Amino acid sequence: MTNPVAPFSVFNYLVTLTSSGGPPAFGGFFVVSGLPAVASVANFRGNGGGLSVIKIPGIHTVNDVTLKRGIVNSSEFGAWIAAARGTASARRTAVITLRDETGQPTLTWKLRSAVPLKYTGPTLAGRGGGDVAIEELTLTAEDIELSPAK
Repeated sequence: MTNPVAPFSVFNYLVTLTSSGGPPAFGGFFVVSGLPAVASVANFRGNGGGLSVIKIPGIHTVNDVTLKRGIVNSSEFGAWIAAARGTASARRTAVITLRDETGQPTLTWKLRSAVPLKYTGPTLAGRGGGDVAIEELTLTAEDIELSPAK
């Protein structure tokens, strides 16, 4: 009888955003969503116009990725959003690393040429309570690579 392999937990991951040659730019996030990439196919009628269809690779697209975190005393998001307006130098590489129970990296998703697409600040309310102010950043990227962690 073989030992079944337990799936990895969704809460054990690390996000780093770096500029070219720079250090990691942001702190921790508690939600990362939108990681899939989509490849389309085009139908091509082959064999001289017969009834058979040949499928050929089409356009490859990457979904937008949303990161959420509690607001900290930092102006990093604002500075990056401002830098991304009209300049290609604001592109960063985003690396999301899924870790196992011992903290060792298992899988990575690398988003190349990521730029901020949308920033959403917290909902502010005048009533008391212990709610955390949450900010959300949506990134768009040119390419995504899924690979085993090294």
